[in-house]
Amino acid sequence: MTGGSGGISHNALVITEQVHSAASAVKPQVAPARTLPSRTLPAAELLYFLPPKPAVRPATASTVVAASMSGFNLLHLVTKSQPVKLKACGLPSGTCRTKKTWPKSFTQEELRKRLTPMQYHVTQEKGTESAFSGEYTDMKEEGTYRCVVCGTPLFMSDKKFDSGSGWPSFFDLIKEESITLEDDFSYGMHRVETACSQCGAHLGHLFDDGPRPTKKRYCINSASLDFQPKNVAPEGAEQSSTTGQSSSSSSSSNKSAL
Repeated sequence: MTGGSGGISHNALVITEQVHSAASAVKPQVAPARTLPSRTLPAAELLYFLPPKPAVRPATASTVVAASMSGFNLLHLVTKSQPVKLKACGLPSGTCRTKKTWPKSFTQEELRKRLTPMQYHVTQEKGTESAFSGEYTDMKEEGTYRCVVCGTPLFMSDKKFDSGSGWPSFFDLIKEESITLEDDFSYGMHRVETACSQCGAHLGHLFDDGPRPTKKRYCINSASLDFQPKNVAPEGAEQSSTTGQSSSSSSSSNKSAL
């Protein structure tokens, strides 16, 4: 019996070894790798995969008007309780007057000698003095405000009021024809520039937020004005009067001699 069981064990071992040999002899069938054909994409197809560029909206008339109105409304925020330094009376520095002929004309050399640097900058280059820095901003004295360049009377002191803007403000003129008005679209807004009608000197701007009865506000640079106190003769008037008297006396003497 023992011999029989030993024979069975031996046979089982031989069969197991044969199975392992057969299994190792069989190689797994692996499918060959599939190679995809290569293709170069044209530029048109490559652009399809790129992110689109942001669209640029061209400026339209409505957007320009909206920007202009928003800038214009900012000027109306200038109040006594909110003093801010706005160039309400100015234009881009360096620009010159476009009108070439005026009733009164002066050479630039003469004006540079006669005017201060600020007066020349404001009147001839359309510059702007800083808010609340002008000589006549808080002036209360009675008199006449004249053009600093040619002496033309522009405003009376009784038409001056405190606008809180930082520049001398008037609600009316001595004579309507004493200044010229011109559209000004600088700084992205629409304003009305004021200039002396006799020499073309830049003065400031005109706004529609003044007091009654005119509801106008002439916002003027102090540097463009010359103040003549009440009951004081303007410079040169006394000399002219003396010259006139001398001429009259001379004429009378000549008549007597004849």
